[in-house]
Amino acid sequence: MDFGFTTAAYVVAAVLFILSLGGLSGQESAKRAIWYGIVGMGLAVIATLIGPGSGLWVVSVILIAMGGVIGWQLATRVQMTQMPELVAAMHSLVGLAAVFVGFNADFTINMVEAAKAAGEGVEGNFAELVAKKTPVEIGILMVELSLGIWIGAVTFTGSIIAYGKLAGRVDSAAKQLPGGHLLNLAALIGSVLMLVLYLGGSGSWTLFIMALLAFFIGYHLIMGIGGADMPVVVSMLNSYSGWAAAAIGFSLGNDLLIVVGALVGSSGAILSYIMCKGMNRSFVSVILGGFGGSSGEQMAVEGEQVAIDADGVAQALDEADSVVIVPGYGMAVAQAQNAVSDLTKSLRGKGKEVRFAIHPVAGRLPGHMNVLLAEAKVPYDIVLEMEEINDDFPDTDVVIVIGSNDIVNPAAQDDPNSPIAGMPVLEVWKAKNVFVCKRGQGTGYSGIENPLFFKDNTRMFYGDAKATITDLLSKLG
Repeated sequence: MDFGFTTAAYVVAAVLFILSLGGLSGQESAKRAIWYGIVGMGLAVIATLIGPGSGLWVVSVILIAMGGVIGWQLATRVQMTQMPELVAAMHSLVGLAAVFVGFNADFTINMVEAAKAAGEGVEGNFAELVAKKTPVEIGILMVELSLGIWIGAVTFTGSIIAYGKLAGRVDSAAKQLPGGHLLNLAALIGSVLMLVLYLGGSGSWTLFIMALLAFFIGYHLIMGIGGADMPVVVSMLNSYSGWAAAAIGFSLGNDLLIVVGALVGSSGAILSYIMCKGMNRSFVSVILGGFGGSSGEQMAVEGEQVAIDADGVAQALDEADSVVIVPGYGMAVAQAQNAVSDLTKSLRGKGKEVRFAIHPVAGRLPGHMNVLLAEAKVPYDIVLEMEEINDDFPDTDVVIVIGSNDIVNPAAQDDPNSPIAGMPVLEVWKAKNVFVCKRGQGTGYSGIENPLFFKDNTRMFYGDAKATITDLLSKLG
């Protein structure tokens, strides 16, 4: 009865997870989709706790309570600007869990083999399951746990470095040790050699060496990726964590973990591919790491940045008929989304056409800007993707760029030596007037200079985005 209930619950949970992923594709259905995921996860946890292999209730309740408290604290304290690094940190936990489960499975195999040799029985649900496996099935389990350890280790250290770069605790520049990709290749070959030795019966020490090599690969891959490309990295690590979870599912014989891991892994890979297209990056180069650097001397930027005050911007907006707002990470840092929403309402109330232009990699997390705008109650029908709005800039009177750099950088089209050369960008410089809300004259997180700031039709609206937009609102007639 318990097994039948657990199986049925897993099927229902898997369907709910699929509906959740599908619903997240649109703002209208996203809230409902989140509830699908919550209910599915709750059902999966309950089915696991009361299904076959259940036990250690006190430990289980304590761990669930601890996790729930930590999760609640994170959800209430973490700002939207910190979500990218939080996601990266969560990925690291999935990877570490895969490593622990893999080593536990190897320990159990050794324990069962020792018990059989001594003519003794074994205790424990997983140990009893392993004891019933044939030599061929044991070999398959050894392959599964090895893959789980390797993928999990890569995910763990890679996610830690991604967290450090996003949180500003690790230099965001692309850096590699001398030897670059050859070191990664050597570590990969060494991992394969350790796998062969492990399957050949050389012992558990091979798994430890494999894990160390995988830890290095994860570290070195992400260190070799520049800050401008971190949104793709987060998505890629999401995919890695999914495959790590699937590997855990195979090792534990848990069908739901396999399904969920495959969903997360495949969706993360697809999203990474879409984002690579949005940045004109090779998907293979993302997997290998070490991209994001320039290939030669970059074009010199001539001219100077010309500042403007709130009165000047307000006058231009009063005279404009069409306005496009381009939000970026600076809007998130300043928590200016509500002020931007108020500006939008004010301008639309005056009969002006106001729209938002969203680049696929705006912010530091896929969909970052969409979430912020939805939180501020900006109507979803005026939030447009790059492909939908790029051709409209020549007919736009005013563009307001709020804390964006690379996604509005004309060097992507004009400078073949730019680190973002060939990357599709929002062609805001084609508008009649461009106002850039920016804290100062620095190059920003990615460290790439932007010729847009020096163009004749661009004016720099310096200051904290929330303060400047609020000041602008007070100046509008």
